[in-house]
Amino acid sequence: MKLCRQLKAFEIRLGYEFSNPELLARSLTHCSMSASVHGNNQRLEFLGDRILGMAIAEAILAQDDDAAEGSLARRLNELVRKETCSEMAGNIDLGSVLRLGRSEMKSGGRRKTAVLGDAMEAVIAAVYLDSGYETARDVILRHWGSRIADAKSVPPDSKTALQEWAQARGLSAPEYLEISREGPDHAPEFLIEAKLDDKLSAMASAGSKRQAEQAAAKTLLGILASR
Repeated sequence: MKLCRQLKAFEIRLGYEFSNPELLARSLTHCSMSASVHGNNQRLEFLGDRILGMAIAEAILAQDDDAAEGSLARRLNELVRKETCSEMAGNIDLGSVLRLGRSEMKSGGRRKTAVLGDAMEAVIAAVYLDSGYETARDVILRHWGSRIADAKSVPPDSKTALQEWAQARGLSAPEYLEISREGPDHAPEFLIEAKLDDKLSAMASAGSKRQAEQAAAKTLLGILASR
């Protein structure tokens, strides 16, 4: 009964009531729940990522008729990246209703950026399967609205800035190499090297490949700025 009340409260925060509650339950079930009757949210996360990208792309195109493709791509990347999805999940306290296995729960899974971001995408897919694209888009725009409005002023992330630096000098796109991965599956640590054509490189580590790549690119940009 308590879980049912929590899910109903979550639907209110989300702004959508499911016709098929099983979809919501699956979207909130992490893969660490290996024996869950609901399955897990990995396939839904895959679908939700694409739906989110479509809805956000439509919104930023409608927002700015004159923006160049590069500017649009930068805004899209900022709005759909895992960190932004995690932030949206935090705004509606999604972590409180996640179904996690014991090890994931002990390692702080309810607060992890990747876990929350994936679950937010899975919830979007669940809305889509329950009620169609237009409803899913409305849910997305309700929660991403202010971020979309502010996206024009978003500076390029470190990977984008490094790629633009390389392109301006006729170099190939930066290469990102996984040097090592350590730690358990639920809390990995990636060491990534960012490398340019001229052999200049920098390394950084983080809890996800995406974050480590960004950190390595930022470090390399700092080296370039000091030359």
